[in-house]
Amino acid sequence: MKLLDGRVAIVTGGGRGIGREHCLELAACGAAVVVNDFGVGLHGEAPTESPADEVVKEIQAKGGRAIADATSVADWNAGAGLVKKAIAEFGRLDIVVNNAGIVREGRIHTVSEDDWDAVMEVHVKGTFSLTRHACEHWREASKSGAQVSGRIINTTSRAGLFGMTGLAVYGTAKAAIVGLTLNTAIEMERYGVTANAICPVALTRMLSSNRGMEGRVIDEGAWDPLHPGNSSPLVAWLASEESGWMTGQVLQVLGNTVIRVHPWAGGEQLQGREGRLKVEDVGRIVRTLYGARPTDIAPGSS
Repeated sequence: MKLLDGRVAIVTGGGRGIGREHCLELAACGAAVVVNDFGVGLHGEAPTESPADEVVKEIQAKGGRAIADATSVADWNAGAGLVKKAIAEFGRLDIVVNNAGIVREGRIHTVSEDDWDAVMEVHVKGTFSLTRHACEHWREASKSGAQVSGRIINTTSRAGLFGMTGLAVYGTAKAAIVGLTLNTAIEMERYGVTANAICPVALTRMLSSNRGMEGRVIDEGAWDPLHPGNSSPLVAWLASEESGWMTGQVLQVLGNTVIRVHPWAGGEQLQGREGRLKVEDVGRIVRTLYGARPTDIAPGSS
């Protein structure tokens, strides 16, 4: 009995890189997979090929079940269509892996409106659209008495969690995905659905293009800490019924290490004087919280 026997997954951006590895891993663990990939270029250029078909062939050659889908996740109706397609082909839907993405490099003062719109459409709207339609399906199934074990696995990045120079729009979109993950986890827990996010660190078209790693090649014959498949076993586990106790979490994968991330965790606190907070107290409070110089030293004093 394999970990994901009988379960059905949709993987967006599943034709290349990390998404391809997710599809292969999920299929190897027994899942039927809808491989979604619009086939666009790294920066969102018009599709020139259908990489999803090749991944489907790989899965089928190994005895797995898979179908291809070439719709764009940025198309609102495509999210609903993907859910319907999975159910029509395989009879159910259990797993959504939101992995599709593009990148537009640029610092905050250089990005254009087109850069903003393109990145947000794929990352934020695309992740939300499929999540929304899958959640509608699972909620209706749960309310009709069905046993639901839905799994949503979203993809964030270090740029979204910690910030990164030159990726202002991309990082903002990836941070938004974490927010969506947290809210989805809260709202869907009652219906048997979990939502978690992963932060893979891997050599992909995206990383090599903007992090100065041109020419770095993955050796498929040896273990590589930047292999795009390093996070796929985590995705498979999160997709399983075994992971049902965990939701609203973010996990980073670096090589063979899994790191628990604490997004926006509360920390130290300091109360003002009696009554409502007063502006004259704020400087003292914030300096104390951050270990800065005490407030009784006047500006410009030594």
